[in-house]
Amino acid sequence: MPRCKWATGDLMACYHDDKWGVPLHADCELFEMLTLEGAQAGLSWLTILKRQDMYRQAFDNFDPRKVSKYTQKDISRLLKDEGIIRNKLKIHSAIRNAKKFLEIQKEFGSFDKYIWSFVNYTPIVNRPKRQSDVPVSTGLSDKISADLIRRGFNFVGTTICYAFMQAIGIVNDHTRDCFKCEK
Repeated sequence: MPRCKWATGDLMACYHDDKWGVPLHADCELFEMLTLEGAQAGLSWLTILKRQDMYRQAFDNFDPRKVSKYTQKDISRLLKDEGIIRNKLKIHSAIRNAKKFLEIQKEFGSFDKYIWSFVNYTPIVNRPKRQSDVPVSTGLSDKISADLIRRGFNFVGTTICYAFMQAIGIVNDHTRDCFKCEK
């Protein structure tokens, strides 16, 4: 089956076929993707995808309530965990973002309601002709990034936000030659 050109190898193809561009609404999974996209900064997505299960174990299945209560003992444990990216700033960011995530849940009822409100609960389907037509950021990712930063989140720059938007299906950027492209 023809896929987007970046979906090479079994792991990336499975992610492409089953997850990327598919609307996601469960808050724990949204927190997971936000955390993983932040962890990916400066690295390849494949690097993170290979470690996803280890991240789930290390971060209590991305339960933001649990992660928000992490102490220095937890940080030390994570910095020694060879299954994840042991970057002090990214680990601290995950904990800080968990706290801010809970604040958004309290304000909006769920993170899902907050994040999907940016697109009026309707995915954006772009149908780019080729991979080079897919942007790394947009005015919308700028807007989401600015709002998350204003709320105290870290590792949520506009490029990370756009990748997050693709990962959770707010944006569907499957290329026209891909079997997943909505015709």
